[in-house]
Amino acid sequence: MEKAFVIGVDYGTDSVRAIIVDAYNGNELSSSTFEYPRWKKQLYCNADANQFRQHPVDYIEGLQHTINDCLQKTGDDVRNHIKAISIDTTGSTPVAVDEAGVPLAMQPQFADDPDAMFILWKDHSSMQEAEEINRHAKKFEINYLKYVGGIYSSEWYWSKLLNILRINKNVRAACYSWVEHADWMPFLLTGGKHISEMKRGVCTAGHKGLWSEEWNGFPPESFFNSLDPLLNGYVSKLPSQTFTADKPAGSLSKEWAEKLGLSTSVLVGIGAMDAHVGAVGGQIEPYYLSKVMGTSTCDMLVAPVNEMQGKFVKGICGLVNGSVIPNMIGMEAGQSAFGDVYAWYKNIVSWPLLHLTENLFDEETITSVTNKIIPALSEQASKLSLQEEDELSLDWFNGRRTPDANATLTSVIMGLDLGSDAVKIFRSLVEATCFGAKAIVECFTSQQIPVKGLIGIGGVAKKSPYIMQVMADVMEMPIKINKSEQTCALGAAMFAATVAGIYQKVEDAMQAMGQGFDVEYLPDKNKSQVYQRRYKKYLELGNYIEKGIR
Repeated sequence: MEKAFVIGVDYGTDSVRAIIVDAYNGNELSSSTFEYPRWKKQLYCNADANQFRQHPVDYIEGLQHTINDCLQKTGDDVRNHIKAISIDTTGSTPVAVDEAGVPLAMQPQFADDPDAMFILWKDHSSMQEAEEINRHAKKFEINYLKYVGGIYSSEWYWSKLLNILRINKNVRAACYSWVEHADWMPFLLTGGKHISEMKRGVCTAGHKGLWSEEWNGFPPESFFNSLDPLLNGYVSKLPSQTFTADKPAGSLSKEWAEKLGLSTSVLVGIGAMDAHVGAVGGQIEPYYLSKVMGTSTCDMLVAPVNEMQGKFVKGICGLVNGSVIPNMIGMEAGQSAFGDVYAWYKNIVSWPLLHLTENLFDEETITSVTNKIIPALSEQASKLSLQEEDELSLDWFNGRRTPDANATLTSVIMGLDLGSDAVKIFRSLVEATCFGAKAIVECFTSQQIPVKGLIGIGGVAKKSPYIMQVMADVMEMPIKINKSEQTCALGAAMFAATVAGIYQKVEDAMQAMGQGFDVEYLPDKNKSQVYQRRYKKYLELGNYIEKGIR
C-alpha cells in the first residue's frame, strides 16, 4: 500500500498550528506552532473599542513557517507522499479584498489600516449594525434569520462589512468584495487570480453569511440595499453555490508548491471554521455536544437530516446542512468568552508582578510565575467547600453568544465581602463559564433537541482538570476528553484525507484516524445538587443585569 500523508492547518486566535499525519491511522508525525507576531504585540487592536484585527501577513508567514517546519522534521520520504492540505480558521473573520481577491492590507496604502485587515471573530465594533439587521429582517415575509437562531450577531460577516463601509471611505472605495478567512486561505494556496474563482465553504456561508438552500443562496440584493445602500452590489459578487469541507478547492499553485517544497499535485480542501472541523477531529457523534474550549467556546451538535426536518433552534448560532459532517445538520452555539475570562483574571492578579517588579526579575522569571497562576488557583479552588451563597459571577465578559446573542451584555461579580479572596473569585468565574455552558444545553433540550453527552476538546479541556470537573458537576453529565492535543488540526487532516480520496466520506476518516478518549469526568451528585441552586441564581442574576442594560 502506497504511503499517504496529509497536512492539517488550524488557525486559532493567537497562533496557527500545522500537523502532518499518516492518512491511514492518524498518527502524528510532526507538528509546528507559529504565534502571530503583530497580533502578539496587539497591533491594530483596541480592546476598549472592542476592536480586534489581524494582519494577513501574520497568516501567510505562519502558514509557510509551520508547514516547512513540519516537513523539515519528517524528511523527504514524507514530503514526497503528501496528498492534500486542509485548513480551518476562526470565524466569522472576514476581510475586504480587491477584485483579484487580495486583502486590502496587502497593498502599501492600507498596510497599517486596521479596517483593511481581517476583522477577528471577537471584534464587536459592529454592534449597532447587528441590531439594525435584526430589526430590518422583521420587515420581510421570509425569515432570513431562522437558520442562525433568529438573531444576527456583531461577530458575523454582514454586520462587520456594513460597519467598515460606513466608517472608512478609503476602504469602501477600494473594497470589491468581502471574504472569510476560511475561504481565503485555500484561494491563496491554489493561486486564485480573481474573486470569482473563490470557492465558498457552506460552513462560513451558512452560519455567518445567511446563505441557505431554501432561498438558493444568500438573501436577495433587495434585502441588503434596503438596509443600507452601501451594501448594494455585494451579493451579486457572491456565488450561490457553496461546498462542504470534504471537497477540493483545487491543487497547490506553482508558487506555493515552491515555497513549501511540495508537488502541484497536492490537493487543497475547502476551508471551514475551527470548531466545526475540531468537532470532527474530536470524533463527534449525533446528539453529543462537542465543546471546543479555548479563548471562547464553540459548541457543535450534529443530527441526521431526516430527524431535523422542519426543526429550528432559536437562540443558537446556526443550523446548516453539511457545516460539520456532510449530509448531516450541523448546529453551532457557544460562549463569547471562556478561556478569555481566566486570561483576564490572570492579568488582573498579576498586575503588581508585571508593573512593580521591572528591576527585580527578568522577563523569563515573570513569565514563569504568571504561567503558574491559573494552575495554582485551580488547585486551591478545588479544596474549597461549596456553599449556595458563595460569590457568583456572570460569564458575559465579551457579551453573550448563546442563548440569544447579545454583544452589549457585560459581566458582574456578586456577593463580594471582606472574606472574598483571589481563589474564591476565581472559583466563581469558573462556575460562571460552566453555568453559561449549561444554559446552552438547556437551549437545545428545551426545543426538543436532545443532548446525550459531552465531548471536550481544546486547550482548556486538556489542561484544566478542575474546570472540567466543575463542568461535569454543573452539567450533571459526564464529559469525555479526546486524546488529541490538536483536534482542530487533526480534523483538518481528516478532511484532507477525504479530499485526497483515501476515504469516501469523512466519517470513515474519523473512524480510522481518530485518537479516542483518555479522560472522562463524572459528576459528583452532592455538588450537582448545590450547583442546581446556584445555577438558578445565575439565571436570576443574568435576567436582572440584562433588563438593567436594556
